[in-house]
Amino acid sequence: MEPVPTSLHLGPLTFHLYGIGLALATILAYSYAARRLRRAGLGDTRWARFTVAVLIAALIGARVAHVATNWSLYAGRPAQWFALWNGGLSSFGALATAIPVALILRRRWWPDTTLARFADAVVPALVAGWAVGRVLGPQFMYQGGGHLTHQWFGMRYAGQAGRRVPVPLIQGLEDGTLWLILLALQRRLRDRVPGLVASVAMIVWGLVRAYDERWLLGQHSHSGSVGVQLAGLALAAAGVVCALVATRRAARARVSPAARSAP
Repeated sequence: MEPVPTSLHLGPLTFHLYGIGLALATILAYSYAARRLRRAGLGDTRWARFTVAVLIAALIGARVAHVATNWSLYAGRPAQWFALWNGGLSSFGALATAIPVALILRRRWWPDTTLARFADAVVPALVAGWAVGRVLGPQFMYQGGGHLTHQWFGMRYAGQAGRRVPVPLIQGLEDGTLWLILLALQRRLRDRVPGLVASVAMIVWGLVRAYDERWLLGQHSHSGSVGVQLAGLALAAAGVVCALVATRRAARARVSPAARSAP
């Protein structure tokens, strides 16, 4: 079995499949989020500017975090710090820089809506984009596989010896399942608990990401680290807090009209 290809050659031109896949996933998430914003009545006139700013912040954070957590590979090789075509983007590094930028811009450009409603509209689209991105991005990355395995589902990846657990495909399935769960939850809630959909996404994605790093990639792989596992657990814990706040606010909102109408 040949390794999963990492690039496409057309004459003198080389196209890295990793980047093409992430670009397609980004386009999907962008378009889907814009549609969800319109359906929620929030408007998408500033969505393009918002997306560009958040993507730049995410890209910087993702690369910085990857280089920092794999410093032994990059020490003394500054040219490789910027070699994105070789792979190497940290999901939590992207979140660490993208979220503050997103919060600031959301407050400035959507001042008439709450963060909870905005997050419920956008987060499912991000999860859907992430699902596609895992399949079309890291699946074609150099050293994109997980642990060695002798099982039938093992795949060969460039830069890794032997058959490997196809972690990108597994994560794509996980994120796709989470997306379906979020849609079902949103249909059931019908906006009665703003913020709960985004909170559930934080909880599930954080726990699953930590599990994947620990058991599928392993602490000794380039992308698997204790820091990433702790970040996943921290994200899940933050999701629990947000879920509690969302449910309490919704409960107060239901009680208040009843209290006002009581004799």
